[in-house]
Parts: sequence; C-alpha cells; structure tokens
Amino acid sequence: MRRCRQMWTGPARAALLRKLGLVGAATFLLMFAVGAMASAADGVIAVPGNAGLVWTRVTDSGGVRLSDYMFATKSFDLMSMGESMLAVVLQFEFVGWIVVVTTAIWLIGFAIGFQWLDAFRGALQGTAQLFAFQVATPMMLAAATSIGAVCVGWFVVRGYTAKAVSQVVTMLAVAILGPMFLAEPLGDVLSPDGLLAKGRNLGIAVAAGLNGNSRPDPGYLVSSMQAGLADNFARRPLQIWNLGYVVDGNAACKQAWNAGVAAGSPDQLKKNLAACGAAGASTLIDHPSPGQLGTGLLLLICGTVLVLFAAFLAAGVMWAALDSIYHGFRAILGFAAGGFVYGPTQTALARDVVDSMVAAATMCAYVIYLGVYVLFLGNLFRQVGSAGVMAVMVTGAVVEVVAIVQFRRLRRGLGRGNKWIADKFAATAQGRPSGGGGAVGMGDAGTGRSLPAAALATLAVVNTIDANPIAANLLLARNPLQYMARRRQQAESMNIDMTVRGWPREAQLRGHLDRSTWAHAAARRARLARAAGADEIMTLANAVDGIGDLGAPDSVYGSVLESAGFDRDMINAAMRVRAFQRVATSGNQRLYPQLQKARAALGNVQAQLASPDAASFRAWYVVTSSNWLSKIAPPLDRSNVNHDFVRMVEANWDNPHALHHAVPDALWLSQNRDTLHHIGHRLASENMINAQAFAAAPTAANLEQAARTMQRAHVIDSIAGPLTASVWA
Repeated sequence: MRRCRQMWTGPARAALLRKLGLVGAATFLLMFAVGAMASAADGVIAVPGNAGLVWTRVTDSGGVRLSDYMFATKSFDLMSMGESMLAVVLQFEFVGWIVVVTTAIWLIGFAIGFQWLDAFRGALQGTAQLFAFQVATPMMLAAATSIGAVCVGWFVVRGYTAKAVSQVVTMLAVAILGPMFLAEPLGDVLSPDGLLAKGRNLGIAVAAGLNGNSRPDPGYLVSSMQAGLADNFARRPLQIWNLGYVVDGNAACKQAWNAGVAAGSPDQLKKNLAACGAAGASTLIDHPSPGQLGTGLLLLICGTVLVLFAAFLAAGVMWAALDSIYHGFRAILGFAAGGFVYGPTQTALARDVVDSMVAAATMCAYVIYLGVYVLFLGNLFRQVGSAGVMAVMVTGAVVEVVAIVQFRRLRRGLGRGNKWIADKFAATAQGRPSGGGGAVGMGDAGTGRSLPAAALATLAVVNTIDANPIAANLLLARNPLQYMARRRQQAESMNIDMTVRGWPREAQLRGHLDRSTWAHAAARRARLARAAGADEIMTLANAVDGIGDLGAPDSVYGSVLESAGFDRDMINAAMRVRAFQRVATSGNQRLYPQLQKARAALGNVQAQLASPDAASFRAWYVVTSSNWLSKIAPPLDRSNVNHDFVRMVEANWDNPHALHHAVPDALWLSQNRDTLHHIGHRLASENMINAQAFAAAPTAANLEQAARTMQRAHVIDSIAGPLTASVWA
C-alpha cells in the first residue's frame, strides 16, 4: 500500500504520466504509418481478407468466408487528416473484432463437430489396447478373483448372506462384461458411432429441429448453425457498422455485397452497391464518422462476450469427452482386476462405467443447450429486422453472460446426477443402502452449501452425547439436549408403570367380568327357551342372540357357548347361520331394522331348505321374529282403532301398487297412533305364529303362509315407513 501511495504522489506520478503519454503517441504514430502504407491514391482503403483466419472455414449464409470480410473506408488524404486518422483507427478495431467473432463461431463448430477428437482418436485407441493387453493378464485375473472369493467367504461366515449373493452376482457381471470391454477398451467413447458421437448427434438433431431444420446430417447441421451465427454476429453488424444499415434487405444489394467482399476489392464493393441502388451506403465509406468508433468498440465488447460463451461451451464439451476417456482408461483396471474385489475398487468401476454412459447424455444436453440459445438469439434478430441489430447485439451479449452462468449450473447439476447414479450402482452391487449428506437417495449432492466439516463434526459429537444412555441417566433425562426432555422422561416413566403394573391386571379383570356377563346372558336365554319347550337347536339360537344383545365380539362366541355346554358342531352351525344373516340383512336406513332381520332370516330359510343346517336357519327365523314382535307396541286403546282404514289396508296389502293408489300418503299421515299400531302388531303377531308353525312342521303350506305375511309387512314398511314410524314403534 505504501508503494502504491508513493507512485501516485510527487515526481513518481509525473514520471508515470510521461510514460503513458509516450506510449499513446507511439501508438498514434504506428496507426498513422499503417494507414499511410495501406492508402490508395484515388480509391478507398480496406483491411483485405485475413489470411490467418482462412483455416477456420467459417462462412455466412451467402457462402462468403468471414476471413474475406473487409471494412471499406476513406483513403488517406493529407488535406483531411482527421478523417484519415479516424479511418486508420476503424481499421484496427475491425481487425480485432473480426478475429474475435470468427474465433468464437469457429470454436463452437469445432467443439460440437468433434474435429478435435479426430486428431488423436487413433493414438488413444492404440494406447488403450496396449494398456489393456499389459494389465488384463491371467495372473492378475486369478489374483483378483481370489481376493473377491475371500470377501464372499467372509460375508458367509459373518452371516451376511445378502451381501455375499450380491458380491457373487457382481463378480459374475464383471467376468461377463469384462472381455467385451477389454477387446476394444475405448470403442464406445472414440468410435464415430460410439456413445459420445450418438449423444452429440441427438443433441444436434434436437437443436436443429428447434431452429427449423430437420436435415439429420450432423456435418450439415453444424455448418448451418455456424452460418446462422455468422449472419447474426458478423455479417449484419458489419454492414451496419460500415454502411449504416443492413443492405441484405435488398436481394440485389445482398448479391452485390457478396460479390464485392468475395472479390476482395473495396472499389468493386463500392461500385456494386452503387449499381444496386445503395448509393447512400458510400457516404460512410467516403466520410467515416466518430460514431463508428463507438459502434466498433461496442461490437468488440459483444464479440468478446461471444468468445467467452463459446469457450465455456467448448470447454464443457471437451471436458465431458476427455473425462469419459479418462474413466475409460480407469475402467480397464476395473474390469481386469478391481471389479472383482469388494469395496472402493468396485465403486470406482461403477463410477467409471456410469461416467462413460452419462457422457452421451451430457453431450446431448450441452448441444441442446447451445441450440436453444442460438434459436433465441436468431428469433431476436428476425423480430427486430435491420433497424434493431445493434440493440440485439447488446441484448445478446447480456443473454450470453446469463448463459455462461446457467451453463456452469447445468454442468454442476449433471456432475451431481452422474455421482448419484454411480453411488446407486455401487450401493446395489455391494448390498448396502446408498446415501450421504444430501437429500434422501442423492448421496452428497446437497452438501455443496452445507456447514463446514468442523461444525458437522461438532454436531455429530453433540448428537452422540445426547443419545448416550449414560448422559441421560446422569442428567435425569432420556435425551438431555432435546426440548422438555425431563418432562417427557417423567411422562414415559408413568406410562411404563401403568403398562407394567396397572393395565394388564385391569385388562385381565375386565375381560373376566365381560366373559362372566356374556356367559350369564347365554345361560339365561337358554334357560327361558328350555322352559318354553324349545329343542336344543332353538335353545342355542336364543343363547347366541342373548350374547349378541350385549355386543360381545365374534371371537368369544365359541368359547362362551361351549362353556355353557353346547355341542361344538351345533355352535359352528349357529355361527354360519349368523354370518348368513349379516350378509342378507338390508342396510336401507328407511326400513324398519327388526322387520328386515326377520325378512332376511326367512329368505335364508327358503334358500337353505336342503341344507344340513336347515334346522338352525328355522330356529334363527323364530328368534328374529320374536325380537320383532317384542319391540312392537300394541294399541293402547283399541276403541280408537279406525277399522274402516284397517279394512282398506287389508284389502290391498297384497299388492303394493293397489295399496299405494287406494291409500294415499295423506291418509296414512292422518291416522292416529292406535290404528297404525294395530296394523303393525297384527302383522308381527301373525309372523311369529307362522314362524313357530313352520319350525314345528316345515311344510310347503306353512312356508307359503309365512312368506305371504312377510310380504304384507314389507309392503306396509316400504309405503308407510318413509312417512311415519308409528306402525312399528
């Protein structure tokens, strides 16, 4: 800092200013000398075709080489020194600009055209084959497989059967794929039809499709892409800079400009433009303006940005290809020996193989990325026309700066994806779960912005202490550093005490009391049934119904009934009948449930007449009929019964349509409670009589009578039920 302050104070500053002045004067004189030597007596001067750029072979859409471009301007004249010196400076700007732009466009085509790879393809393939011949020897193979077998044996001894199987499968895969790879180690990388070339061709095809070109020839597509870049970044900007506007808008002037530039003659260019009607373009040629200096400087800056963009893209493409070549050489060692040995060598082989395969996708992504930007910039130039070319140049430079930043992100993202795929392959081969510091399953893909290693190590130590039971006991907390650790420890202790000491005993006592209650209900119903003269099957059906009234779970029916003295076969039959009953009962909430249960039981009886469990079905029909009748209240005052209405209902209850028309809804709603209960209780009573009669004598006549009564009750329930519940309750 002291040295810098001394430089800008006193005599040191004056000396520095003098040196800068001398350098500026020398530059001015050199520019003047170059202008004088390039002058012509009566014509215009121009920097002729740049022979140093001929080798790039970059042409525009008109077939004119960029190396032939020239900047035509005023001849040297001692009487107009200002314009003459301005012309010389413009020539210098043009030389630098055309070199920068041509280099950038050539570099893009050079990178995606794989011309650089053709130069040493043969040498690399020969080196790889010689290296594989020296490494892949029988002795090396025997040693590697022996070490791999030891690893398999160790896994078997330790009980890691899955790892052992995975290792055997991996060794077999390496043994099968190894000879095919070692026969031509870098064939898939360097071959004109290899993975890299196919990825490049696919990317070029997609990029060309985006730009409106469907021709599948990669060589043609690269040239077409270069021609588009040459038109947008060289031809049109040069015409605006040199002539004041884009003369390509006129087809005749476009051909005139092409012929003049191809001829390499500034005079010819001027004559051609005058002949096509672009005489105004000669104004800037004969009289250069200071504004052209600024335009040239702006174009030079934009061209530099284009070079940076091209350099980044070319570096990415070349890096991907060379990285694939590097991993191809490493894969020779992996297939020759490393892939048979469990551990890092197998991981390295998986990474090498995956990198070679992902290189094609990377190449495709890079070229598509370039195609998208070329399409975007081309659309910008087409939208604005010739009047806005310079504005688009500036906008394009900004876009290219953004593209450079985004390209770096794309390259990092592809690298993380490559590593994630390799980790997955390696983890699968070694029979272990993949993972790392990043997102789940992404290895360490998310650690790019993580905490420093020291901080992570400290957090790991703290977490270890927190999870240690010794620390928890010392600090009277399960996890001492967690929120409300001590209170949670106390709550867990209380829960443990209740679970170990209180809940099992209480649950056991509750289960014993419940079982006693269910057994008592079953015994009570069985006793009442036997007192009424029921047989054993009917008695069992009543016992099952008694247990169900208390809400007992299905799992206890068998044990409770068997402890009550019933036969196991009879119990199984009763359980089957109960299951049939559940399935057959309607779930319509608008119908009376007890009636629907009895109706379902009767339906099961009709369907199971020939079943070995027919007696159990009849018994269940009697039980459900009894439940229905027990819940139907008789009329409180029979003198209130409207017998005319009852007779009207009875006359039509065998036909639901006739009943619906004979007794409208309003008439149902107008009846008193005793009248409706009279109808409901009569149907339930008749059904109970029919059920007992059929259970005692299962004849067809009794079954028909029971079905007729049930049908009447169902018709009443379907019509009156939605209107009023007073028929049954």
